[in-house]
Amino acid sequence: MGSSAPVEFNVLSNEKYGRYAVARRDLPAGTVVASELPVCIGPKLDTYPLCLGCLAPVDASALCSTCGWPVCDADCEKLPLHAQDECPIFAACGVRFAVPAEAGAGTCPQYECISPLRLLLAGEREPARWDAEVKALMTHSERRRQNPQWAANQVNVVDFLRKKCKLEARFSEEDVHRVIGILEVNAFEARTPSGAMALCLYPATSVLAHNCVANTVHSITPTNEKGERYRLVVRTGVAVAAGGMLCTSYAHSLDPTMLRREHLGLSKFFECDCARCADPTELGTHMSSLKCTKCDNGLILSTNPLDPGAAWKCNGHGCGQSLRGDQVRRVLAVVQSEVEALDAADLAGDSLLGPIESREKLLKQYKSVFHPRHALVLQLKHSLAQLYGRVDGYSLDELPDVLLERKMELCTENLDALAVVAPGLTRVRGLTLYELHVPMILRARGRFQTDELTEAQLRQELTAAAAVLREATEILCLEDPTTPEGAVGAVARESLLQLQASIESLPA
Repeated sequence: MGSSAPVEFNVLSNEKYGRYAVARRDLPAGTVVASELPVCIGPKLDTYPLCLGCLAPVDASALCSTCGWPVCDADCEKLPLHAQDECPIFAACGVRFAVPAEAGAGTCPQYECISPLRLLLAGEREPARWDAEVKALMTHSERRRQNPQWAANQVNVVDFLRKKCKLEARFSEEDVHRVIGILEVNAFEARTPSGAMALCLYPATSVLAHNCVANTVHSITPTNEKGERYRLVVRTGVAVAAGGMLCTSYAHSLDPTMLRREHLGLSKFFECDCARCADPTELGTHMSSLKCTKCDNGLILSTNPLDPGAAWKCNGHGCGQSLRGDQVRRVLAVVQSEVEALDAADLAGDSLLGPIESREKLLKQYKSVFHPRHALVLQLKHSLAQLYGRVDGYSLDELPDVLLERKMELCTENLDALAVVAPGLTRVRGLTLYELHVPMILRARGRFQTDELTEAQLRQELTAAAAVLREATEILCLEDPTTPEGAVGAVARESLLQLQASIESLPA
């Protein structure tokens, strides 16, 4: 598929990171440091049935006329992603897809072979790129070998491809396990046009080290204006000095340390020891801190965040309250399951309360348990900030001042945390700023209509909203216009012009 060679970083190596990238020069925020097309695109390991041509969800009722594996229709079975990769191999060996007895039965182990096979075939098609970019990628094979998934991979992928698909002469067991490891450790997830998630491997970009406070942001566009598929663009989110390490994040910014490190250990096979993970206060955000139930103002913090089994103790003077690490993990699991239940009820349309009411209730329920900026609290607040103005009975023109102020408060609290853990030109910051500017405008205009503000004060408050909208526009317009974020950026740009015209019509 080809790639655009990175020109803004050098690749170094050491014992801790293996290969890693450093800035070649001083890089201002927003600088493109890499732009790359994937060497491989395919389904995730744990996926439900997808069309092998376009990667849209399917019920497996339509099968490719050549190989008998799921596609949307006759057009999709001809798409190169399927027709030039697994289709002729499956057809030649007569391996057909076994349609699940029940539609929607969950993830489908038969798909586990697809992405590894596509990567193996990409290596045959582009041996120069394989040798230059893919071959050296980390696989963490020794750690993966200790994982129960290794045995499942042996059956579902290695033996299936080599024996059932008659590829023993082309690929050794080591070859197949290597590509599985390369994908598990290095691949990025990308959202397809249908909303499903796919795996994409970008070998040049994979040299960026992980940090839970990344200084780069990346965007993957399913189909851009040039017709390219799944191009990844990496930009600096903040300014990076020459020689500074360029870092991305494989973890969710709004997760607490315990969950981030658990995810990284299970999915990427390393234990993160970055400054954020090592700090019990998460760089002062308290995104992992619990409230003490014994003293008034104490916070319960991990005595060693890099050890999931370490004790958690209250920092209140003379309090002595403590919890075991596994007790804290169980608390997080309970809240996670409750949030997942709310999401499922919303999708099914059988929530006893509305989506806003149920989340506000959950926030109130855990107010005495978590610090107000705990990561799970911020996740709920992030959802609420988006829901206010978009739910029946809570449209923007229906929100009273108290709820406009609530939406503003939710956005501001998230922005305060994001400024530390996801700083700079990040999409989540841009979208949160966009959510914030609307209630600022509506509240100011409403107060002006009730004579609470003079024209001069209205101008001042609208100017503040314009500054918020301007920053949102600058961030979101960096995204490809074909993406949802890029589309919001285009709307934000037009809204900013209108707001500026409105401000100029008011007396100074």
